[in-house]
Amino acid sequence: MTLRRYYPSDLTDEEWALLEPLIPAPKPGGLPAKVSRREIVNAIQKVFP
Repeated sequence: MTLRRYYPSDLTDEEWALLEPLIPAPKPGGLPAKVSRREIVNAIQKVFP
C-alpha cells in the first residue's frame, strides 16, 4: 500500500479500535485489497460527515 497524507478528519487509532471489530473482514479467495478497510471508512466519513 502506498503512503498517503494524514488529514485531521481521519479516524484516530482509538476510534479505529472501536470500529474495526464491527467491519466485516474480506472474504477469502478474492483479489488482495488495494485499499485498507480503515481508508474506506475515512473516505465514507468525508462523504457523510
